[in-house]
Amino acid sequence: MATATPASPPRRGITLTTQIFIGLIIGTIIGGLISQYNQEAAQYFKPFSDLFLRLIKMLIAPLLFATLVAGIAGAGHFKDVGRMGLRAIIYFEVVTTLALVIGLLTVNIIKPGVGVPLPAAAATDLAASAQTWDQMILHLVPTSIFDAMARGDVLQIVVFSIIFAIALGMLGEKGRPLVVFCETLAETMFKFTNIVMKYAPIGVAAAIAYTVGHGGFKVLVGFVWLIASLYIALAVFVVAVLIPVILLFRIPMGKFLRAVKEPAVIAFSTTSSEAALPRAMEVMERLGVPRRIVSFVIPLGYTFNLDGTTIYLSLAAVFIAQAANVPLTIGHQITLLLTLMLTSKGVAGVPRAALVILAATVASFGLPLEGVALLLGVDTLLDMGRTMMNVVGNCLASVVVAKWEGEFVEATDHDLALAAAKGEI
Repeated sequence: MATATPASPPRRGITLTTQIFIGLIIGTIIGGLISQYNQEAAQYFKPFSDLFLRLIKMLIAPLLFATLVAGIAGAGHFKDVGRMGLRAIIYFEVVTTLALVIGLLTVNIIKPGVGVPLPAAAATDLAASAQTWDQMILHLVPTSIFDAMARGDVLQIVVFSIIFAIALGMLGEKGRPLVVFCETLAETMFKFTNIVMKYAPIGVAAAIAYTVGHGGFKVLVGFVWLIASLYIALAVFVVAVLIPVILLFRIPMGKFLRAVKEPAVIAFSTTSSEAALPRAMEVMERLGVPRRIVSFVIPLGYTFNLDGTTIYLSLAAVFIAQAANVPLTIGHQITLLLTLMLTSKGVAGVPRAALVILAATVASFGLPLEGVALLLGVDTLLDMGRTMMNVVGNCLASVVVAKWEGEFVEATDHDLALAAAKGEI
């Protein structure tokens, strides 16, 4: 009796990830030509880049709300939120502390700031935007969920959605129609994401063309060691922290890398964690992480688990001290590390993100704020690496929590191949 063999995945053309890489290369070439012959032409690419980011931001609020509510309230999972949240926070704190230490070690060994002159421009306007601890606490709760959704404030949307889901779960069968609606909305938003991602190669190409065309390659010359230091630190973090975590929790490394490559490329090329968020959530669910864990851990990680940003903050603060010839003792740097452990947690709710947190931390240690202005010229190049690491780190965190909860159901190679053939991973 012949046994049925599983259907082979249908063949298709160039994968979306490959298309994005091609867009990245084409955008870089076009940007280089523009920077040489007509820099003003770079502005014509910005609308196409901004269009992609606007399409993605349009997805985030309904996607987060629907997945969180459906996941938590759908089967009474709200009882597990406290335990799952505690485990996620423990993991986040351990990993981000290691990230800060790696950043400090790297900048002290390479010393990229030595010999780099500070500019005359000031950056006090950034420091004025920084949040105090009480403002960070108050920022957790939105005064209006519609305002939070309009602004795309991820943390406030998550807080509202969790409380709403818990309340909905308490209704029992009365709340079932609304749960079904949210489940349907979530499925619709994932299909919506697939449609938007068709535009990703064009959006990425436009973003890179504008960045390179507007600034040229000259920004690499004066700050090559700073850029190298960050990417070395990121590589060390992957080898010394992420890979051991993968091995410790017995996560299928090949499948994880295959799943995470597309959101990582999107994050790198657009310098926007938001741009990669919908796809990151989708591919982790395809990998085998339950939706309720994906929709809880990844958005929460955008506030508490910014691995790339924390590495950058520790490295950049000492870089400014080196450029200003201000010696920092071991005691000063330990205090700096502890300060960044707290201030970096508010990065998601602050305008201009890491630069604002950096300015606030630098000012508190009496370092010149002009150093923050020094970094503005190369911030895009630095932001590419740290944003990509933020996304990869949060994707891994969702798998770790799923493993910790005993709910990770590893996708088969055949399932992943079928999902890839459909453009779903």
